[in-house]
Amino acid sequence: MFCVAVTFEIEPTAFKAFVRRVRKQANDSLTLEPLCHRFDVLVADDLSARVFLYELYEDREAFDAHLRSAHFLAFDGEVAPMVVNKTVLFWRLDPGHA
Repeated sequence: MFCVAVTFEIEPTAFKAFVRRVRKQANDSLTLEPLCHRFDVLVADDLSARVFLYELYEDREAFDAHLRSAHFLAFDGEVAPMVVNKTVLFWRLDPGHA
C-alpha cells in the first residue's frame, strides 16, 4: 500500500467551498480509480481552516495515475486559488510488515 497524507491550509472565506469540492474529489477518486482504496477528508477540530486528506493507493503507480486523471486535474485547478499552504507526505508499509 502507498499512503498519501495531505494537509491544506485554506483561505477562511473559501473553507466551505473547498470542503464541498474535496469531498467530491474523494468520491470521484474512490469511484473512478479501482486502485484507490481509501480517501478520507478530515477537518481540524479547532475550527481553523485546515483540511487533512488520508489516501491509500495500491502502489506509487496508482497514485501517479491519480495525478494524471481528468478529475484530479480539474480539482487541482479549481481549488488552487483557495489554498494558502499545502504539505504532502508519502508513506508505505514497513517492508517487515507481515
